[in-house]
Amino acid sequence: MGKGGCAVAKEDIVSVLDKEREEKVQSQPKFYWAHDEEPHRRRKQEILGKHPSLKKYMGIDTSTKYKVAFWVAFQLLSLHVLQGAPWYTWLFCCYTLSGSINHMMTLAMHELSHNLGAKGVTSNRFLAILANLPMGIPAAASFKRYHMEHHKFQGEDVVDVDIPTEWEGWFFHSTPRKVLWCLLQPLFYSLRPLAVNPKEPTRWEFINIACIVVFDVSIVYIWGVRELLYLVIGTLFGMGLHPVAGHFIAEHYVMHEGQETFSYYGPLNWLTFNVGYHNEHHDFANISGKHLPDVRRIAPEYYDAIPHYHSWIKVIYDYIVDDRISPYSRTKRVTMEKTEIDALRARGGLVK
Repeated sequence: MGKGGCAVAKEDIVSVLDKEREEKVQSQPKFYWAHDEEPHRRRKQEILGKHPSLKKYMGIDTSTKYKVAFWVAFQLLSLHVLQGAPWYTWLFCCYTLSGSINHMMTLAMHELSHNLGAKGVTSNRFLAILANLPMGIPAAASFKRYHMEHHKFQGEDVVDVDIPTEWEGWFFHSTPRKVLWCLLQPLFYSLRPLAVNPKEPTRWEFINIACIVVFDVSIVYIWGVRELLYLVIGTLFGMGLHPVAGHFIAEHYVMHEGQETFSYYGPLNWLTFNVGYHNEHHDFANISGKHLPDVRRIAPEYYDAIPHYHSWIKVIYDYIVDDRISPYSRTKRVTMEKTEIDALRARGGLVK
């Protein structure tokens, strides 16, 4: 509606949104429901008002490309070193080494999705694809598209595909099933977007797929199928029931009612581009992971006094054994009408 719209029309629009919100809340009552916009835009303005010096930390981290190149090369070296290793050594290294490094590369992709690794969007896209190579499964291009919407529309029903589906909440409610859910997180993270908010693939998805196929074929040609499995299974291990994967749960699962984003201040941040500083990240998505600890240091009153974690392993344990916590433990909101969501989808989303 333009600025000249009449008051009645505006009221009609509000009533449509209220009606759609009520229907969604009634159909999915076990989720937490917020009735305001995502909180981080307001927090950012408030924090910058009190701490304008934070602006100097906004921008790229030039060391990211070197970290990505090093760990991709390390993975290739691992393939060479582990040739002929006993199956138990191979399996141990696949979980501990390949799993940790490939999860680190998913978080490099996360950093690069915010264009924080180099100047220019295209450079960040290609760096993200480089980080994606040792994972063996194409993900970088699609991740960027969905992740930008997760930030702008945090918790928005249908749009934010980081939130589990109603079926996940219904089925994975007991301790054994939550263990299974943790193991299957790579499956849900890859298939949930296709079920909830599908998008037409763009040229960047095809470029991403082509690069991964060429890389995977090269790995098989040079080293063999076993070495490709080392990378792919390492990715699945690292995103499943793995200490580093605790951030999937820690970031937004409501373990303290009234808060929907949580930070982690522990040693695994060293392996994950400081993604544990998650409130800081959502407040300032244009500050690289390198400087997120500076955000907390400069504005401690916004972070130290709210619930946060020091162990991702403890987060996973609590999630699994606490009957009060399940895939339903996420905050959802309805601030967009269905027509707005359809229009966003028709445009291909925020990013193509």
